[in-house]
Amino acid sequence: MYDVIVVGGGPAGMSAALYTLRNGKTVLLLEKTTFGGQMTHSPKIENYPSFLQVSGNELAEKMLDQIISQGADIELEQVISVEDGPEFKTVRTDSGSCFEGRTVILATGVRHRMLGLEGEENLVGEGISYCAVCDGDFYFDQVVCVAGGGNSALQEALLLADSCKNVIILQDLPHCTGEQKLLELLRKRPNVRIRTSIRILSLCTGEHGLCGLEVENTLTGDRSHIDCQGLFVAIGLIPENEPFANVARLTERGYFDSGEDCLTRTPGIFVAGDCRNKSVRQITTACADGAIAALAACHYLDTQG
Repeated sequence: MYDVIVVGGGPAGMSAALYTLRNGKTVLLLEKTTFGGQMTHSPKIENYPSFLQVSGNELAEKMLDQIISQGADIELEQVISVEDGPEFKTVRTDSGSCFEGRTVILATGVRHRMLGLEGEENLVGEGISYCAVCDGDFYFDQVVCVAGGGNSALQEALLLADSCKNVIILQDLPHCTGEQKLLELLRKRPNVRIRTSIRILSLCTGEHGLCGLEVENTLTGDRSHIDCQGLFVAIGLIPENEPFANVARLTERGYFDSGEDCLTRTPGIFVAGDCRNKSVRQITTACADGAIAALAACHYLDTQG
């Protein structure tokens, strides 16, 4: 029996584990694949306090070493369900394992929706990115493309336009679906071009990673090549929270419907990080959620006796 079971080993989950451990609680951290979550795709992080620059993998390793040194138990397991009981919570995994905890913190994260192109995963960090705030400066005075036409893609393009030579927005629909105000701001930028009804067919690579795209006009069928050094994919995020809908309310888009307090409808179950319904998803905000959820869990444990 653990005081706290944390589901998810990204920055939110590891921060939650750290804060609960520092409060004298026993902690089990369950992660299905890679500790660090989405940040492991970033070869260089320059907006995390105390580091001028650090790779996502290095930061994840430091976080993991810290919680292990504090006494966390770690298991590589994919959680498939959480059940609420009168005295404890039951966490089940796809391998058939079953763990019991007095509280549970769900820090399940999200995954970026990908284009589904050959070689795409191998180019993450080598020309393909999902975050202009994180990686935009790496393409200073270079040509980049943005895949997508919603608000996220348009906001990414605005940020990139401040530092990149040219920004080309590629939307596979006949029109962009983002807010009109964002489109008006982009049209005022001389280095931004919006191309609609354009589907990316394949990725071109060179000695230093991505060097261009092969695209097709979905209306005419015409194909062409775009020279670019970077591609920012902004076609949506995918939360994977459905298995936990029995203990935590979900929004229409599948995010945990919890506020800044990280509480759920089930006493003793908390949420943290990108899986929660929120407007800003950065490593620092995930860590903040982890701390808040952990302290809430500790308060719950202390008051339950």
